[in-house]
Amino acid sequence: MASIGFIGLGHMGGPMAANLVRVGHSVSGFDLSDDLLRAAAKLGLRACANAAEAVKDAEFIFTMLPAGKHLLNVYREGGVLQAATPGALLIDSSTIDIESARTAHRLAQEAGFASLDAPVSGGVGGAAAGTLTFMTGGTIEAFERAKPVLEAMGKKIIRCGQAGAGQAAKLCNNMILGISMIGVCEAFVLGEKLGLDAQALYDVASTSSGQCWSLTTYCPVPGPVPASPANHQYKPGFGVNLMLKDLTLAQSAAQQSGAATPLGAQAQQLYSLFAAAGHSGDDFSGIIHLLRGLT
Repeated sequence: MASIGFIGLGHMGGPMAANLVRVGHSVSGFDLSDDLLRAAAKLGLRACANAAEAVKDAEFIFTMLPAGKHLLNVYREGGVLQAATPGALLIDSSTIDIESARTAHRLAQEAGFASLDAPVSGGVGGAAAGTLTFMTGGTIEAFERAKPVLEAMGKKIIRCGQAGAGQAAKLCNNMILGISMIGVCEAFVLGEKLGLDAQALYDVASTSSGQCWSLTTYCPVPGPVPASPANHQYKPGFGVNLMLKDLTLAQSAAQQSGAATPLGAQAQQLYSLFAAAGHSGDDFSGIIHLLRGLT
């Protein structure tokens, strides 16, 4: 079993770290929130006073942070690169901009450490269940070394390419998700206007060419998929604020690379409107309310 440092113990990082403890790894954790630190300690983590303490003697160092600036700050001012043990592997599972991800790789390399960008898909439920998908960027050697540890937290571990490729895959995937959810919501709103029963539309589309994850797993109307947020007052599995963050990152990447993403841009604008109307904490499938004209 490995010695692991884990920085960022929020909705995703907390259960991910707990799954590492569950399979027998020794995990030292740090978060700016005292409440999250206390909760992590109850799950078997060793709560630390700062990031540098959490990574001391760790073979693997995980970060799960809100944005690229937080990751770079932890690496620099937080003392992680100075305190880390020689030979440690740095794995960032935050969803951040690609430029920051590549900068983090460079800083790690300059300090003598191997690193991976390894954002995840699967939401809070996947983090708790240990069924996340990891999309990784970095060397083959770093990927192979990290894989057994990542398997304690995820069911699918994919190497997408070199530094930054994991973030690129995450942003592309979530742009697809944001766009497809809006398309599914538009279809149900049109069906309502035409007097079509939601279950009937679901039964047809879920077995026809309209089938997609946003429909069959996360159906945005109550009824057809009992586990979907629509049947639980749109309590977030994946919040509007997180979808908007990812779509904004995708648009930034599109602008920097010169890619044409008109539907991605429109999806970003719609989720921005929905968030501004007071729904940033709702599940992203609640965008159907905006399309109905109900904010």
